[in-house]
Amino acid sequence: MAGIKSTMDLVMERAARMGVATLDEMRHEENLKKGMQCTAEFLNAAKPSLLALLNEQEPAQQASIRKGMLASLLRNLFLPRDEGGTKRLERAVQGIIELNRNSSDISALCQELHTIASQYTQHRTQLYEQLKEQMRMQIEQILMRKGMKTDSVKIDPTMEPQFKDQWTRLEMDLDRQYSQALEQIKNQLQEWTEA
Repeated sequence: MAGIKSTMDLVMERAARMGVATLDEMRHEENLKKGMQCTAEFLNAAKPSLLALLNEQEPAQQASIRKGMLASLLRNLFLPRDEGGTKRLERAVQGIIELNRNSSDISALCQELHTIASQYTQHRTQLYEQLKEQMRMQIEQILMRKGMKTDSVKIDPTMEPQFKDQWTRLEMDLDRQYSQALEQIKNQLQEWTEA
């Protein structure tokens, strides 16, 4: 039995032979992953508080775990396209604020990010509905020119290839505009949370 080595011993020996990582570096990596796993539980609403999860960890590991949590939270800041995306973004913002509860600057930046995401969602919905109405009117005009009554026909312009092409272009332009603002805030948050 004394000849059987644990997985960690084998990994450490291999790392030593390769000269890749020290024991501290490997523990740091493990703690980063642990922080990311804790964040996943938090974002999926399985856990109510990231701070409580962090406080459950050994004090010596908390800095690395917190860093992993923040990295994962920052990756979850995106432009939401549906209600599920909006909830995930709000949860990520909540986690960043919670882990930096003593920083009014980070809180203000998170509020700005939330405003941008909300404006994006409203702008996206508005553009979609405008395009839909514009295409519906065009289809009605074509049908009327052909002598068809539009009252009895249910028109769904979203099924038209032309609608899909135009929507794709509009959405790409909108995403490009809002993504720039979002990236600036994410970069600033990353700077401030690492400090």
